[in-house]
Amino acid sequence: MAIKFSRTFLLRKLHQLTGIIPLGLFFFVHMFTNSKAVNGEAAFEKAVQEIHDIPYLLFIEIFGIFLPLLFHSIYGVIISTEAKPNLVAYNYGHNWFYFLQRATGIFLFVFILFHVLNLRFGLMPGLNMTPVAGNSHLAFDIVSREFAIPWVLTFYILGIAATAWHLAYGFWLFAVDWGIVIGERAQKYALYACAVLAFGLFAVGANAAAAFVRPCGMLPEVLCEQPTTKSVVPKKV
Repeated sequence: MAIKFSRTFLLRKLHQLTGIIPLGLFFFVHMFTNSKAVNGEAAFEKAVQEIHDIPYLLFIEIFGIFLPLLFHSIYGVIISTEAKPNLVAYNYGHNWFYFLQRATGIFLFVFILFHVLNLRFGLMPGLNMTPVAGNSHLAFDIVSREFAIPWVLTFYILGIAATAWHLAYGFWLFAVDWGIVIGERAQKYALYACAVLAFGLFAVGANAAAAFVRPCGMLPEVLCEQPTTKSVVPKKV
């Protein structure tokens, strides 16, 4: 009998954990760093340099990001090929969520590969050939030149939307499968909370992307002005 990888308990649990802990945490940090772009070039490049200054960064990237991402992506594609969507026979909300989780996973496999080759390593012929890694002083210019290309910006916004949904619904699946949220009513409210989280992550990420082509992104520019430091004049004695 053929092995169903999607039913392998240990691999399934490891797949959920890698999606929540290292990769979910990385996405939050990534969105926070990218959001520095709303305050301009200097703020963003300072944030990128601070990441470059983290001790043992290569070790963290390999074991905390790339290896978990590789496992999560490959296993996700495998279980997606084993999935049997039944949207036609059972047109329910959870069936659509199940389908979207698999569809966004496959899309993200392509998107993340493009993203890493494009900005992390600068290996996309015809596009960016200067990696952000090691060039923090050029980071804003590198990203803004890429996002000035309409289809590239659109692709990245779609990638942010897919990641936001995939992660937020992944939180819900994790909470239900691990027995954290029990009961139909609790699961219903948890699903609402995850939907709000997905929208919030998308809004933050999309605005950060827009900030590379327009000051402050989609927000009024006055909201992103740096506060002026008032000089205090000492009183004469």
